[in-house]
Amino acid sequence: MPRAIWKGAVSFGMVSIPVKLYTATEEKDVAFHMLHRKDHARIRQQRYCPEDEAVIEWNDIVKGYEIAPDQYVVMEPEDFDKVPVDTAHAIEITDFVPLAQIDPIYYQKTYYLEPEKIGAKPFALLREVLKDSKLVALAKVTLRQKEQLCTLRLYEHTIALETMFYADEIRGTDALDVPEAGDLCERELAMAKSLVEMLTGDFHPEQYTDNYRAALLELIERKAEGEEIKRPAPVAGKVTDLMEALRQSIDAAKRERAAGASAVGPDEEAEADERAARPARRRRAG
Repeated sequence: MPRAIWKGAVSFGMVSIPVKLYTATEEKDVAFHMLHRKDHARIRQQRYCPEDEAVIEWNDIVKGYEIAPDQYVVMEPEDFDKVPVDTAHAIEITDFVPLAQIDPIYYQKTYYLEPEKIGAKPFALLREVLKDSKLVALAKVTLRQKEQLCTLRLYEHTIALETMFYADEIRGTDALDVPEAGDLCERELAMAKSLVEMLTGDFHPEQYTDNYRAALLELIERKAEGEEIKRPAPVAGKVTDLMEALRQSIDAAKRERAAGASAVGPDEEAEADERAARPARRRRAG
């Protein structure tokens, strides 16, 4: 059973639901240790104090906020419990909004909510309200010394909490040099739309895997067995002509669809052909 990282309550109006918070995601990177090239001894990261010219242990380290050059206000762990906010032990719902109104750029990290036994019924009530209304709840909660904006939404059989960036934490795009839509010709746009339609389908997350991580682990295993690793052959250069690139992409999509046609029924194949033919018919009609 995973360990809850936070305990408190979901509150909206006069309703209070005791809950626990669990991390919902994990990043599966390949971990490496830092070694000395000469003897492969593992390198240690140490906390060094230049004033004392000594390595400092964790229990001798405190947090300090700089108020002037080399002047700090030292904060002890108990000081953070004295911060006068209501969201230290509560997820306070303030609004219910349509999910489509929130751009994904605002989302940070996802957590799962689990009710305490005493809060099972109001938790189920909130979950069903979110399900039936097709809305998400906007709320605030304090986690790791920051009051987080967050959403509560239905996920499978529970409620997911997703922390969010504030508006002033999202960088603007005005400084970016991006092309105008008028730089494209109608033929390029039509071919690009045709390619998109040919590649359109439903999202199945289990179909996507980290190929680099798998190849890296395989390479590590081969190297551990003493095999000499050679650099792979260079990948063929990309086509720089836009129309030619679109044409080749469409041809490749057609070949891939034809290869998978034997795995689908005739009705599904006919529907796919119909979808692919729409852009051409629209161009002729135009």
